Amino acid sequence: MKQLLEFIPIILFFTVYQFDGETVEIMGWTHTIAGIYSATAVLIVSTLISLPIIYWVSGELEKRLLWTAAAVAVFGGATLAFQNELFIQWKPSIFNWGMALAFGASQVFGSQNFLQRLMGQQIKLPDRIWTRICWVWVAHFTIVGILNLVVAYRFPEATWVSYKLWSGIAFTVLLMIITTLLMSPWLKGESEENQTGSEI
Repeated sequence: MKQLLEFIPIILFFTVYQFDGETVEIMGWTHTIAGIYSATAVLIVSTLISLPIIYWVSGELEKRLLWTAAAVAVFGGATLAFQNELFIQWKPSIFNWGMALAFGASQVFGSQNFLQRLMGQQIKLPDRIWTRICWVWVAHFTIVGILNLVVAYRFPEATWVSYKLWSGIAFTVLLMIITTLLMSPWLKGESEENQTGSEI
């Protein structure tokens, strides 16, 4: 449920963009949708609104979501203020590279990386597996940031908008699959140990 709520602002961004040039009338108020600028305004508002809803549903609000909302507000606000779509197009890359840097730094300079701190109490894995998973996440954030700019600069704006939606879903699912595959041998062993212990 929480993951779905996180994607709603991006879905709304994509949906509003599809109505570029259309005039919407609500209770006598009319507005002509101005492509990426109207979509960006909706993205900012919906992202901020989603925060208290996610907190109400899950009982917590991850720092990642707060950083995401801040990035959307800053880069989206710059796009609207300067009427330049490059600000919002750069946002995913800068955010992902920031995440890559943060995860990498936690691995190099900390006793435990971010993932181990977050899930280490629930999932018992050898340190080398946590390290491997952390570097997979670093690579993921780095590659996603690069691909975003490739699409933004080499393809039409409409293609980038579609890419923003579908790549966000696809890359998240792919990362979860790879992470699960790296964890699964150890989770299976732990499950078997628990089962043996209960039989004894």
